[in-house]
Amino acid sequence: MPSPRILALGGTVVLWASAFPAIHVCVVDLGAAALSLLRIAIAAVALLLAAPFAKVRLPRRADLPQIAVCGATGMTAYQVLLNWGETHVQAGTASLLIAIAPVFSLVYGALALSERYERGVLGGSGVALAGSAVICLARGAADFSAASLVVVLAAVVQGVYHAASKPLLRRYTGLETATYATVAGLVFALPLLPAAWQPAAHAHVGALLGAAYLGLLPSALGFVIWAYAVARLPLAASTGALYLVPPVALVVSFVWLGEVPGMLELAGGVISILGVVVIQRTRAGRTCSRAGGVLNGSGSGRHV
Repeated sequence: MPSPRILALGGTVVLWASAFPAIHVCVVDLGAAALSLLRIAIAAVALLLAAPFAKVRLPRRADLPQIAVCGATGMTAYQVLLNWGETHVQAGTASLLIAIAPVFSLVYGALALSERYERGVLGGSGVALAGSAVICLARGAADFSAASLVVVLAAVVQGVYHAASKPLLRRYTGLETATYATVAGLVFALPLLPAAWQPAAHAHVGALLGAAYLGLLPSALGFVIWAYAVARLPLAASTGALYLVPPVALVVSFVWLGEVPGMLELAGGVISILGVVVIQRTRAGRTCSRAGGVLNGSGSGRHV
């Protein structure tokens, strides 16, 4: 039987892949602002209700800026950008663009954490970005998709979230980290209320149920089990599982929405994913090299 860590990764892939077609369906009726606010609010309420039973601790004051970064990027900005982008971009195409998020995790690490990277990492980043450019230009330069660029920005902020949440996971559980970030995201999303009120009040029941699904499962449960896996696996292994999100999303989008991406969009997605694979293989090889002289069991990492 697969370990809980692998089950958590598998669950994350399925939940996050299903979010792309669900967003595409709901955003038509609700609009980007209402869907973003509803999804974050539902996720935050669910996590806060579970907090007393799970003995979620209050965060340290010194960690509040880091939590604010996670909430503003991975929750609020990501939702708004992706939801707006999917009003013009197919769900499967959006999932291919989001696949380059690990590249921006590296950029954040270089800028904010002063990390240095090998040539393979930099080369893989260039390949992944080239793939996203192919997707953006899939319909030709004359029909350049600004919406695709908005989805790329969603990948940027998700990449920042992945990198920024890692230090928190050394001190807090996955549930705690997801709760802090989601509540912070809700605070940042409150300015959307005036624009979200009317669409939410007049939305069809199906759209509201879809928003509830997105808030409870891909957001609340998805981020909790993702954090659980990230805290217990090397970053290369956990991020590598996200390569499966686009193909799963493409299948779900085809079955649910009848979407068939163009060959050039598929080619761009493959190029992007190959670039991210190069990045992760380079980083994994570097990690193994450094660990070569370390005895098994001598690591000092703390899993919470």
